[in-house]
Amino acid sequence: MTKGHACVVGATGQIGRAAVRALVADGWEVTAVSRRGGRDERWPAEVRSVAVDRNEDGALARALGDGVDVLVDVVAYDAGHGRQLTALADRIGSAVVISSAAVYEDEQGRNFDTQDEPDGFPLYPLPIPETWRTVAPGDTSYGTRKVALERELLAAGDALPTTVLRAAAVHGPYGPGPRELWFVKRALDGRPVRILAEGGRSVFHPVHVDNLAELIRLAAAKPGSRVLNGADPEAPSVAEIGAAVDAVMGVAGETVLFEGPPGKDAVGETPWTTPRPMVCGMTAAERELGYRPVTGYAESLPETVAWLTETVADRDWRDAFPGLAKYGVDFFDYAAEDAWLAARRGV
Repeated sequence: MTKGHACVVGATGQIGRAAVRALVADGWEVTAVSRRGGRDERWPAEVRSVAVDRNEDGALARALGDGVDVLVDVVAYDAGHGRQLTALADRIGSAVVISSAAVYEDEQGRNFDTQDEPDGFPLYPLPIPETWRTVAPGDTSYGTRKVALERELLAAGDALPTTVLRAAAVHGPYGPGPRELWFVKRALDGRPVRILAEGGRSVFHPVHVDNLAELIRLAAAKPGSRVLNGADPEAPSVAEIGAAVDAVMGVAGETVLFEGPPGKDAVGETPWTTPRPMVCGMTAAERELGYRPVTGYAESLPETVAWLTETVADRDWRDAFPGLAKYGVDFFDYAAEDAWLAARRGV
């Protein structure tokens, strides 16, 4: 006997793949919805895969059929998607929706949107609780759109009990913007030096997809209207991440640290680089769902490294990972790094 029928929207993406596996293992009948359809090779045969463009009028409603016990939406983005789900509340028993830790701002109104301004990076409480303030809802940025999504869903109350999961920096296989590539590609290229700004102390809290999938599994089994953070048990610094990746790859790169922000030509910048730490609290998830992490950062790395190594074996990194290329920074400008090193060493 199954626990019920679960529908995962965005099922073939990084988080969706793991969510489907976790729900099936927990006894749910799962329909995997994605724009192009398709399957993950690790899904059991009983998972039903459906190609649906959610932006096509009526498409998601048709995919839900007579209804589902829980809808997991890992790709909902804005108020429009929130209204789309609430309009289908009569067909959805409860929902679990992925938001982002990018919604938080500090008491001075600094947030992810201001981080590139002088002294614009937020100073958060450590760890950040779910009760902390957020940016105003709107359509001007990723963070404001996610807040608008949250507000629409939570306003539905008992009509659509929704668990909103504010994910930290997601990592694991199948990501469109894998931060770990910064270290993996250097090892593959035989690049001996890793130059890190901010003294290598930058902390941008990660969360592995399997930990998010565990939160999804628990929330599906215990419906309610709530907001919970999603983060790993550890919040390693960028220098610690580099050491962990090098250990997996069996290399011994030289780490050069300097104080302050990245230099000219983005030397020292990584996808984790921040002047102040960003760490999410997980006590609410532990209290409300009985959550315990299923993996840690270092122990999850071998699978991620193997996937990254295979993915960039015969492709330019920008083509392989457009989500990382969108930063607009050449993270692998070795000529600029060499010039910086020569100037530092007086060569």
